[in-house]
Amino acid sequence: MSRTLALSTARLMGAGLLANGIYMLVSPGSWYLAVPGVITTGPFNQHFLRDIGFIFLLLGVAFLSGASRPGARSILWSTATFWLCGHALFHLWEVGVGICGPSAIPRDFPAVTLPAIIGVVLSMWSVRDERAVRASTA
Repeated sequence: MSRTLALSTARLMGAGLLANGIYMLVSPGSWYLAVPGVITTGPFNQHFLRDIGFIFLLLGVAFLSGASRPGARSILWSTATFWLCGHALFHLWEVGVGICGPSAIPRDFPAVTLPAIIGVVLSMWSVRDERAVRASTA
């Protein structure tokens, strides 16, 4: 993957995560009603949604910061990706134990599973790129 593609993807994902976090913090009620499938997961809880909104805000900042800070990129992206993967696995677990039906998998894929996959790819690219840069300067 080219550096331009990786950094552009990270910036785009970071902006999306940041925007989602801001939306959750500013208007949790609207977010709750707007996102497909959310109302089937339980009653509205403003505090809980704002807590998660803050997490998404931090995830967005991590990807955006990593795009412009090569020295911190791998740790920022990997840490954010760790949460994204846990979030995606939790959604799959909910289907596995019957909390949600199998229709939740394709419904949740674009906003839950895909960001985790992209985060893994970006984190792996970052680690390889960091090693290549170090090797070329040694």
